[in-house]
Order: sequence, then structure tokens, then C-alpha cells
Amino acid sequence: MNIFFTIILMTGTIMASEIETPEYQLLDKDGQFEIRMYEPMIIAITNINSNYRESTSTGFRRIANYIFGGNNQKMKIEMTAPVISTSPVNNSGIYDIAFVMPKEYKLSNLPEPNYDNIIIQEKDFGKMAVLRFGGWATETKVIKYQRKLEKLLKNNQYRVSGKFMVSQYNSPWALPPFRKNEIMVPIK
Repeated sequence: MNIFFTIILMTGTIMASEIETPEYQLLDKDGQFEIRMYEPMIIAITNINSNYRESTSTGFRRIANYIFGGNNQKMKIEMTAPVISTSPVNNSGIYDIAFVMPKEYKLSNLPEPNYDNIIIQEKDFGKMAVLRFGGWATETKVIKYQRKLEKLLKNNQYRVSGKFMVSQYNSPWALPPFRKNEIMVPIK
């Protein structure tokens, strides 16, 4: 194996394992399909009125600016995973893009964003149905896996109680075979 490729692969693996992710309790699992109960978390969220690809890219840059010091305290905040967006399925062209804030923060000790198009809020996702998939989270792939999740929910008699979301866990330079994504939706 090429030494350069090995270093990139190892760096991506190390970086992915060091990034904080939201806490949840696994309630049920069948292959890539899981039912989870999430702990409440604080998110930084923005919305974009564009197509899926442009919205996720613009939303990511906006919130990255906030955590890299674009706030009233010029404070840097550690990156977490995943980056969460609303699904392109049945979407009117307005996408919410969110970063989960590290667990060490409360609403009271997070800085104010420099721009009013970013909102910091507590979010309780609660009980979620999740389907994992790899590669790039393109619109076509998201639609495919959302349809698959909808079928699994119907077959298992779960009722959807909110919007479908896409969670992307990797940095933009992670290679497609090593990428982790999820389609998620609140359920009853």
C-alpha cells in the first residue's frame, strides 16, 4: 500500500475517533437500522433557501465560522459530529443545517454568533429511527436511503413524528469507503 495513502487513511481514522458525538441509548438494532433515545443537546442551527447541495455547503461554512471564532467572544469551539441537515425528500427548498455543541457547554456559557442567521438552542431529538449508510450523502443517495428507512418503519409499525434528517460524520476529505452517514427521523 502506498505510504501516503496509509497516512491519510490513518489520520482520517484517528480524527474520526476523537470527535465528540451525541449521547444516546440504543433501544433496538437490526443491521444498519437502529432505534435510539437521544439525550438533550445544544445545537447551532442556520437555515438556507437553496438546493440540497448548496444548502449543506453554505450552512456548514456559516456554522463553522461561528465555532472557529466568529462570535462575540472570538472563542473557538471544538468541532463535533455529525453535521445534521433536513432531508431533500419533500423539501420546499429551505434546509436547516446544525452542529451539535460539545457537551461541556450550556446555553449560558456559549458565545453569541456574530450573525443573526445562526441560532443557538437546546434540542431534544428524543426517540429516533436511524439508518446508516456510507459514501457521500448526495441527494440521490439520501432519497434512496430515506425510502428504505420509511419502508423499515412501516414494516415495524413505527409512526414518524417529525422531519427526516441527514447526519454526516466525516470531514470533507474522508474517502467515500470510510464515510459514515445516517438518515434519522423522530418516531413514536
